[in-house]
Amino acid sequence: MAANPELQALINALPHKPGVYKYFDDEGIIYVGKAIDLRKRVSSYFTKQDHNKKTQQLVRNIKRLEFTIVDSESDAFLLENNLIKQHQPKYNILLKDGKTYPFLCLTNERFPRLIPTRNKINDGSRYYGPYANGTALNVLLELIRALYPLRTCNFNLSPQNVAASKFKVCLEYHLGNCKGPCEGHEDEAEYDAYIQQIRQILNGDLRIPKQYFRERMAAAAQDMQYELAHQFKQKLDKIEAFQAKSTIVSDTLTNIDVFAIASNEKSGFITYLKVMNGSIILTQSLEVTKKLDEDDVEILAPLIMQMRQEFKSESREILTNVALELPLPGVTVAVPQIGDKRKLLELALKNVLYARKEKESMNERSKDLNEVRIMETIKKDLRLTELPKHIECFDNSNFQGDNPVAAMVCFRNAKPSKKDYRHYHIKTVIGPNDFDSMYEVVTRRYRRLVDEGASLPQLVIVDGGKGQLSMAVKALKDLNLWGQIPVIGIAKRLEEIYVPNDPLPLYIDKKSESLRLIQRMRDEVHRFGITFHRSRRDAGTLKTELTDVKGLGPVTADKLLNKFKSVKKIRELSETELIAEVGKAKTAILQTYFAQNEAPSHPMPARQLPD
Repeated sequence: MAANPELQALINALPHKPGVYKYFDDEGIIYVGKAIDLRKRVSSYFTKQDHNKKTQQLVRNIKRLEFTIVDSESDAFLLENNLIKQHQPKYNILLKDGKTYPFLCLTNERFPRLIPTRNKINDGSRYYGPYANGTALNVLLELIRALYPLRTCNFNLSPQNVAASKFKVCLEYHLGNCKGPCEGHEDEAEYDAYIQQIRQILNGDLRIPKQYFRERMAAAAQDMQYELAHQFKQKLDKIEAFQAKSTIVSDTLTNIDVFAIASNEKSGFITYLKVMNGSIILTQSLEVTKKLDEDDVEILAPLIMQMRQEFKSESREILTNVALELPLPGVTVAVPQIGDKRKLLELALKNVLYARKEKESMNERSKDLNEVRIMETIKKDLRLTELPKHIECFDNSNFQGDNPVAAMVCFRNAKPSKKDYRHYHIKTVIGPNDFDSMYEVVTRRYRRLVDEGASLPQLVIVDGGKGQLSMAVKALKDLNLWGQIPVIGIAKRLEEIYVPNDPLPLYIDKKSESLRLIQRMRDEVHRFGITFHRSRRDAGTLKTELTDVKGLGPVTADKLLNKFKSVKKIRELSETELIAEVGKAKTAILQTYFAQNEAPSHPMPARQLPD
C-alpha cells in the first residue's frame, strides 16, 4: 500500500539508525513502534504485500509520522514503552493503569500507621505493592494488625502534642489493639521495633518476625509468665498459618520474576509470579487483545517492562517461556529447562493455560446462551410449540428456464450445519416453474427423512411468498406430515413472513434476532443454490462451446476454461499462446473451429444472475 507523496518523501529521508516512530491520523497518535533501522522498518509498512487486515487498516489511517533517533536498541525499547503508556495509541497493546491497584502504605510520621490506599503521595511514606487484588492485601493487613499493636488514629503525635495531653485513648486501647501512644503509654523505640519487623513481612521475609516471637515466648515461659507466653505462641501460630498458605517454591531461590504467555487468534494471556525470599508473594493474570496479530514475543516483551514497573519489581532475574531480550542492565532473562526454576515456570504456565481455557470456555458458554436466546425468540415470534433447534430453508434457482436447481440449508442450534446442506436437480418440472419445483424438493426431502427414520425439523422456511408456501404445505399434506412441521415463507421485498391459512403477512421487528436469523438462512440458501446453479450453467456452456469440438476432448476443454474463464478469451489467444497451452495439433483444431464459428457482430445481452 503506497504512502501519499508527502509521507513517502519523509520515509525516504529517514536515517538508518535506531529510534522510535509515531504514526498519526487526523485525531492524534494511533501507533508507536521501535526500530533498529528506522527507514527499513517504516518503509516495510508501505511496501510489504502480506500484511494482515488489522495492519492494512493501520496503514490506511496513517496521515503523518514523527520519529526520534536514539543511541541504541535498548533506549528505543524504553522510549517506546514510555510513549505507549503516555499516549495509549489505539493500535498498541496496553496494560491496565496501575493506579487502580491497592498499596499498603507505611506512613512517614511519628508512630507510623499501616493503611491501605490506591493513591500514592510523595510525602516520604513507604508504599508496598501494588497488590493484584484487595483480598491478598486484606489478608496481609489483618495478619500484621493481629501481631502488632499499631495505632489506627490519624492524630499528630508529636512530642509536644503528647506532652500537652491533647488526645485521649480510644476503644482500640481498651480492647488491647493499641498501647496508647497518644497519651504516652507506649515507648517509641519499642514501636519502631515493631515497624522494622512489619517491613520484613511486607518484603516477604518472615524469618525475623518468627524468631522474635519464638524468643519472646521462650523468655515469658522461663519467667513463668505462661499467659503472656501463650499470647506469643498464638502470634507465632498466625505467622506459621500465613506462611503455610503462601506458596514456597524453594529455599534456594531468592527474588525472581516469572512470566508465562499463551495466545489464541484474538488474545494473549499472561501470568506473572513475583517471588521474594523463595515465596510467591504476588500473582497476576491478565488478557490483552491483539491489535496487529502480534506474536508472543511482541506481546510479552513490553508487558514485562510495564508490569515490573507497575508492581515495583527490582528482581535481577526473569524467567519466561519464550526466548526474548530486554534492555534491562544487570537483569538476566532465561527460559529454564530443568530444576527448581523450571518447576516455577511450569507453575506459571499451568496458570496461564488454565486462564486461556477458562476464557475460551466462557466464550463458548456465552455463544450457547446466545443461541438458546435466539431460538426462544423465534419460538415466541412465530408462536411455535417447540424450540426450533433444527431449521431447514429451501430456495429454487434457474435462468430463463435453463438448468433448474434447488437448494436446502440446515441450521442446528441457530448455527449452520453444512454437512446437512443439500442440492437438488429438478426432475419432474419442465420450464421455469418455482411453485412446482418447491413442491418437488420439499416432497423429496421429507419423504427421504421419513423413509430413513430421521428426525424432522422443528421449522421449515421457504424463500418466497404465498405461492411457494402453499406448495410446501401441499407437499407436507401429501406426505401426511401436515401439522408435524411448522412452515413459513419469507418474501424478499418487504421481508414479510407468511404463515399458512393467513392471507395477511406477519411483520417481525426489523431488529429482532429471529428475523435476522431467518434472513441469514434465506441469504445462505440463496448463495448455496446460486453456486450450484453457476457450476451447472458453466458446465453446460463448456459442453456446447468446446466439448463439441471434434478432436479436443473434455480434459483439454476443462483445462482451458479453468485458466481463461471464458470461450471469448480463449478465442482471442494468439497461435503461439495456444500452442504453449495445448500443443500444435489441438491449436490447429481450435483455430479451424473458431474460424468456422465466428462470434456474432452484435453482442449478446449480459446475463442476469438468477434470484
